[in-house]
Amino acid sequence: MDPKAGVQISRKAFMQSLIILALLMLAAGVLTLVIEPGAYDRTLVDGRDVIDPNSYHTVARPAYPAWRWLLAPLEVLGGPDGVTIITIVLFILMVGMAIALLEKSGILNALLGRIVRRFQHRKMLLLMVISFFFMCIGAFFGIFEEVVPLIPVVIGLAYALGWDTLTGLGMSILATNMGFSAAVTNPFSIGLAQKIGGLPLFSGAEYRVAVFLVMYLVLILFLTRYARQVERSPESSPMFTEDQVNRRKFSSFETAGSENPGMQRGMLFFAASLVLILAVFLSAPFVPLISAISLPLVGLLFLIAGIGASLLSGNAGRQAFNHALEGAAGLAPGIPLILMAASVKYIIAQGSIMDTILHSAAAAFNSASPVAAAGEAAAPMLTMVSGASPFLAALLVYAIALLIEFFVGSSSAKVFLLMPILLPLGDLVGLTRQTAITAYCFGDGFTNLIYPTNAVLLISLGLSSVPYGRWLKWTLKLWAWVLPLTLVFLLIAVFLRLGPF
Repeated sequence: MDPKAGVQISRKAFMQSLIILALLMLAAGVLTLVIEPGAYDRTLVDGRDVIDPNSYHTVARPAYPAWRWLLAPLEVLGGPDGVTIITIVLFILMVGMAIALLEKSGILNALLGRIVRRFQHRKMLLLMVISFFFMCIGAFFGIFEEVVPLIPVVIGLAYALGWDTLTGLGMSILATNMGFSAAVTNPFSIGLAQKIGGLPLFSGAEYRVAVFLVMYLVLILFLTRYARQVERSPESSPMFTEDQVNRRKFSSFETAGSENPGMQRGMLFFAASLVLILAVFLSAPFVPLISAISLPLVGLLFLIAGIGASLLSGNAGRQAFNHALEGAAGLAPGIPLILMAASVKYIIAQGSIMDTILHSAAAAFNSASPVAAAGEAAAPMLTMVSGASPFLAALLVYAIALLIEFFVGSSSAKVFLLMPILLPLGDLVGLTRQTAITAYCFGDGFTNLIYPTNAVLLISLGLSSVPYGRWLKWTLKLWAWVLPLTLVFLLIAVFLRLGPF
């Protein structure tokens, strides 16, 4: 039987994610009943809401009955994040259609065949180069969601080289996430946070380059060790059974027909489209208009690339249309999962407890420090006799960012939510603002591919049919190294009084 075109979300992966998200929605609803509602006052700064850290006050509990928790996946479309969610839904449908067209036309197979023949004796070098590229665009340009269209391409390459789905995800979205977290000049985390904190833009980059290189080394050790294991024993892959169908799509490069004039035209069109998409990647952080529409723009360009390459290669219009619909249908089950993930934050916000959670975290920060408790006047003296307090403060910034990340996935949104509160508290305990921002970036980034409320994680798993539990089990081996390393880097930053202030 001819496999369906494009990426198909497996029933097992879908059901597992559905159950986890349903439980998280229920937990969020229960929290709205047991946590006291509260709110901060907000002011508009440069078009964004910024919290007044001294304005927290309790509010009346909203009338938000339990039965509405079930309607949250629909109500969220009319909420503040509705436009973003609709954009994400359209994005994954466009990606699904493009991949199906590229696959059925033979373009993807032919392109990967050329790469494999060129690097078949230097596979690990290729893995290192691809991973470095994706880490760099995350670390230097703050690109994350926009790499999603390339995930199936890299997974196909992993199949062709004798690896598995997880290796492909590791070289692409996991590498991007590692770079985004070990940010060097990421404008959406480092840049915004330094602007709010009054620091010179991208100051402290030398220290963050060292962090980036260490994290790259850790990722490469993790991926190469795993890839070699899969090469030696394919059955050891957690995705061995599921990969068999998809692997067959990339198993016969000799008949790809890459010398056919139509196929060559299609490959050339697709390659040119990738260059244009890369240009969007690189320009988005510096051009506000492109930055605002980068996700749908990348999705549209990728769809145009799929349609154009498919037609030029000889895929008939009617046939191409059917393949595109099949590709969209394959990813359609991911739409309710995206809506349910967004519902967790929506339920918390409707219960007016988001600010209460943030206030409680900030209170824990304040009370945990003897310096802050003693008052600002005593801070210099107490900082000298309590050298551990700045490190404790850095850990608390890290922990608060980890906590809020579960509800608010957007890095820039969290910057405006957290920095006005955490930076002044850090000042009181002798924690430099540069170190506090570094701690925030660690907490903001590394959990992006852990929490099931993150839309990019759900899309990535949907594109690869990897169940959430299996993904978590695989990546925990990496996070077991990343967590202690980030703590060491924070300790060094505190010791060095990473600055300029």
